[in-house]
Amino acid sequence: MTDNRPILSRTGKTEFIRMIRYKSENQVGVLAEFMTAIANEGGSVGDVKTRKLGKFYIWRDVTIIANDREHFLRILKAIHALKKTIVEQIIDEVLERHQGGKIKMELNHSIDTTNDMRAVYTPGVADVCRLIQNYPNEAYNYTWIHQTVALLTNGSRTLGLGNIGPLAAMPVMEGKAALFRKFTGYNMIPIPINTTDPQEFIDTAIRISPGFGAIHLEDISAPECFEIESALVKHLNIPVMHDDQDGTAVVCLSAVINACRMVKGDLEKVQIGQVGLGAAGSAIARLIMAYTKRNVWCCDNNPAAIDRLEEFRQNSASLEEIMKRCDVVISTTGVEGLIDPSMVKKGQIILALTNPVPEITEEQALKAGAAFYSDGRYVNNLLAYPGIFKGALETRAMEINESMLLAAVQALIETTPQGEIVPSPLDPTVHKTVTKAVAKAAMTSGVAQKHLDDEYFDAEEKTWGYHQ
Repeated sequence: MTDNRPILSRTGKTEFIRMIRYKSENQVGVLAEFMTAIANEGGSVGDVKTRKLGKFYIWRDVTIIANDREHFLRILKAIHALKKTIVEQIIDEVLERHQGGKIKMELNHSIDTTNDMRAVYTPGVADVCRLIQNYPNEAYNYTWIHQTVALLTNGSRTLGLGNIGPLAAMPVMEGKAALFRKFTGYNMIPIPINTTDPQEFIDTAIRISPGFGAIHLEDISAPECFEIESALVKHLNIPVMHDDQDGTAVVCLSAVINACRMVKGDLEKVQIGQVGLGAAGSAIARLIMAYTKRNVWCCDNNPAAIDRLEEFRQNSASLEEIMKRCDVVISTTGVEGLIDPSMVKKGQIILALTNPVPEITEEQALKAGAAFYSDGRYVNNLLAYPGIFKGALETRAMEINESMLLAAVQALIETTPQGEIVPSPLDPTVHKTVTKAVAKAAMTSGVAQKHLDDEYFDAEEKTWGYHQ
């Protein structure tokens, strides 16, 4: 399946990526000829997989990276000119990976007999219904509520795509749910809510909340996201977290602490500036202030963003002032090229987190004298939200509080390899460590309704049920 859409690379440049499935003669030099044809046209090669090896022919899949569709067609023409190679199919790997969706429901018990059916459904299920009617907390034992999170979005601010609506946001939601399942063994159910009215969103979330152990808010525009999260935290007795705010803040703070240790030595001794006070930026600034007990210098082109909190008003400054004054600068503005290289102070730590194109590039920042630079590729929310939610669910926490977020920060710091600013989000140990840290914080901060014993915290990773 193919289409004409390019994607953005890690550097922010447009790329057109397709996989070519081809058959070639099994002779020395044929693969080299194939690769040379691509290189001569200025293309790059990603994965190379041998699908079938025969005596006379070889079948391979090769991922080709071009600048755009026209560039790809030139590469394809050069490949067609090869006498010993036949192109069989051109595949869009991204679309291929998403066909049929990325998640599904599975059974915990087999249903093979009439007895099985009667036990899981009527008439047997009536006894469980009556038990929960009389003792509502038993729902945590006899339904999936205790291990299921509702993932709610209206698609009003999806990745770097803007307001694409709830339906178009579903592939992102499925991706988050799939990763949550992989690293926790628990469930996350995407629920698109077709409204941009905050109160309608709030009302919908409250009405469906009885079926879930927690609510994860995602890809909702500011300032509506603040109103929605605040109202749901107030009205519901289950954990609610807007990942674009708190998940980002957790990962960013851990990255800042590690970067300071690599360059400056101590976060408590540096001046920190936050450029952009949208959903992510305001949460980052708040969490850093909670951790350091000191102010963060902030700026935003929107006066309402600065007026939202007293601490932002007291510590507002211009972009130029922040770049001149601060040792660490974090930017989450969504504005490509906002920071001119001439603003960079020698020895500065810069985290330009806007995706897909940051406020300043790594090359520009380091050339201008920055001691350290990172962008949004590394500050990945996947490092935070699985463990935060599982830790909250395991303890049946009534909320996700500041202590739990800071515990997650510390867990990420502890699991970061030397020389890196964050650990790999694909390392299951990271999510296990975050989960346990958050669970302990829920218990010590008084929001846990279930207390876990030492055996839980000493359990080996194999008991956690990570899904491949």
